[in-house]
Amino acid sequence: MNKVLNTAFFWRLSLLAVLAIVIINCTSEKYKESTDETLNITGYLENNTEQYSMFLEILETTNYSTFMNTYGTYTLFLPTNQAVQNYLNEEGFSSISDIPIEDLEDLAKLHVLEERIETTSFNDGKISTPSMQGQYLITGAVNIDGSSNITVNKDARITTSNIEVGNGIIHVIDKVLKVANKTLAKMIDNNESLSIFATALKETGWYEVLDKPLTYDNDSIPSYLTVIAQSDEVFSQNGINSYTELEDTYSHLNNPTNPKDSLNLFVAYRIIPGLNYLADLVGTSTVLTKAPLEVIGIKLKRDSIVLNEETFNGVFEEGVAIKRDASDITASNGAIHFVDDNFFIKKRFPSPVYFDPADQPEFRQLSAVFRKPGNYASLNSSELSEINYEGSYDLTYASPPIGDRTGRGWHGDVLELVRFRTGVTNNLEFTTPVIIKGQYKVWVSYRASDRQPRVKAFFNGQELPRIANFSEYGNTELPERVLESQGYKRHIYPYDNAFYSRLMGIINVETTGRHKFMLQSTEYAGYNTWLDVIEFRPVDMDQLYPKFESGGDGLIYESDIN
Repeated sequence: MNKVLNTAFFWRLSLLAVLAIVIINCTSEKYKESTDETLNITGYLENNTEQYSMFLEILETTNYSTFMNTYGTYTLFLPTNQAVQNYLNEEGFSSISDIPIEDLEDLAKLHVLEERIETTSFNDGKISTPSMQGQYLITGAVNIDGSSNITVNKDARITTSNIEVGNGIIHVIDKVLKVANKTLAKMIDNNESLSIFATALKETGWYEVLDKPLTYDNDSIPSYLTVIAQSDEVFSQNGINSYTELEDTYSHLNNPTNPKDSLNLFVAYRIIPGLNYLADLVGTSTVLTKAPLEVIGIKLKRDSIVLNEETFNGVFEEGVAIKRDASDITASNGAIHFVDDNFFIKKRFPSPVYFDPADQPEFRQLSAVFRKPGNYASLNSSELSEINYEGSYDLTYASPPIGDRTGRGWHGDVLELVRFRTGVTNNLEFTTPVIIKGQYKVWVSYRASDRQPRVKAFFNGQELPRIANFSEYGNTELPERVLESQGYKRHIYPYDNAFYSRLMGIINVETTGRHKFMLQSTEYAGYNTWLDVIEFRPVDMDQLYPKFESGGDGLIYESDIN
């Protein structure tokens, strides 16, 4: 009897289980349609209209609210309603609809960057990624009422930072950022403290040059210029209290419009080709000027950027400091900096140039990649303004992860070529940094590996006498000076024998400026090639020291090692 009951109970239980499975399978499943319910930028503004409705209106009027509500990675500098209202009052508008639509579009885009940038990534100066409008934003730290504040474009203060949204990050600011719509010439002319300098621009003819709108050449290179201005106070410190006194002091031909006149050269020496914010200047040792064949030396000295400070023949020449707080002023066609003293054209002597071929303007703009270990980016020849080559393969900026052997070169990065060989990628031509006229030894440093090519080098079309074998590993046994006599050296410290440097020959740089340097593969090699540093060292300079910090940015002197 118990057995019969147990059997019946078992079957009833089994039937219930089957019914449960059927019911479960017949019930429609509810899937979460979104993996992230965080509001995007537009949604965040719509949820906080009491604070940000006016900037939301700007986005809606320009039809930018749609893309600011879609997938992406943005940084928004968000003005409050009060900030927007103050802007309208200052500009004489009664409402947002009164602003011309083109101006409103520029205004909106100036507040947006197409990259997520937290305040921890801000430096004292230019943000590395330009705004969608095209102009760069400048950040800095100021002390207000005993507390530290971050400013944007020297005027707007960040009141709330690093607000996370679904498609980026928001920093709230207390003033609207204004588009720089005046040329360099007009900004200088409108500055009362620059009256002598402005008159000098007009009398020498450089005012017209600085007043031209931004243009682009056939290679899409913009016509930006950078001006190092001197205030009336600086001139007064040097005994010059009017333009007439300036002309009497410098115009040796009594014709300031003559390019050979000393006053014309005085002004031209303060005009630098290209858009150079302070963050750009500290990344180079010299910059070319509009004074023919003349350069300005740049040195970072503690917290100061100093111009033309050098020691020649054991004599120290004190430099002139850039006034950092007053500098980094954006114009529609360039940037303006100020100096704290007068400075002069100096006869320059050959000085070393350490060229990192991976340091290209287009790679440098990728701030999330450039010199960030573990990141890579590839661009083709049409996307690189200062490299030309044959073939269709992309060139790769490689900043390998910490510990990766390829990242042990200088700066921890290399320029990577896939199959640097005849018929694939070849005749890799670089535009060099500024090289001062003189004689130099040229060294090419690489990361060695099997099946890499033998390579020739050309400077301004002239072939150098030696060939580098990129599959040749470093010699760790011979003394350094013996290696040098054979045309080799161990260029990084601490040393890794995968990195090696080959002397390609001696060049005579006849004019100060930027030049063309080409590497040509001579054979059909089959593996990746990694370039580390290309050195131009004056012939009378020590060719071994300084070395380059392995994986870092520093220079290592012999005394550091000893």
